[in-house]
Amino acid sequence: MTPRVVLAAVVALAIGLVAGLALARVGGDDPPGDDSVAAGFARDMQTHHDQAVEMSWIIHDRTDDKLVRSLAYDIARTQESQSGQMAGWLQVWGLSPTGPGEQMDWMKGLGHEHGAAMTLGDDGLMPGMASSAEITELEGLRGKKAEIYYLQLMIRHHKAGVPMAEAARDYSKNDAVETLAQSIINSQTTEVETMTTMLEERGATPLPDDAP
Repeated sequence: MTPRVVLAAVVALAIGLVAGLALARVGGDDPPGDDSVAAGFARDMQTHHDQAVEMSWIIHDRTDDKLVRSLAYDIARTQESQSGQMAGWLQVWGLSPTGPGEQMDWMKGLGHEHGAAMTLGDDGLMPGMASSAEITELEGLRGKKAEIYYLQLMIRHHKAGVPMAEAARDYSKNDAVETLAQSIINSQTTEVETMTTMLEERGATPLPDDAP
């Protein structure tokens, strides 16, 4: 990343953190517990977002396509800010960045219709997450091949993130969490549609939903 992009990323994260602190203080809700849906979502979605940001900055430096670069920049900036908000919540709630159990434990037993998003995969990754091998492969590509692989990985990533946000919206019992979760649902659903079209324009299709 260029120094200018790094500065923009830091600013986005800082703005999100301040917003998270403010929303958590004025939300009027009792602070969530350490094993609550709200806390689990804040922790796990930060991790999920962090990888989306990482992949977006990778492709941003590996293509000259203006639309792909713009999409990647928007995803990175938005999710950096949202990660900052969630970190702010945990601070205000007096909770640590990591929880007492495994990732995704907060989704167990919710009865949510999106069962595929409820547990870790056999590889220990949250649903939709790219493996270290996939990240390495993306880093080694350039141009159209990099664009296609980024879009495929990000579509899978977004599609898995939406059920997590839906569960938080439906079960967190926290106004700030519900608001951010709905925002994530809206933006990522729209971005999946956009990225699918971009893939079609490049003669490619999304990865299977159950792809590792």
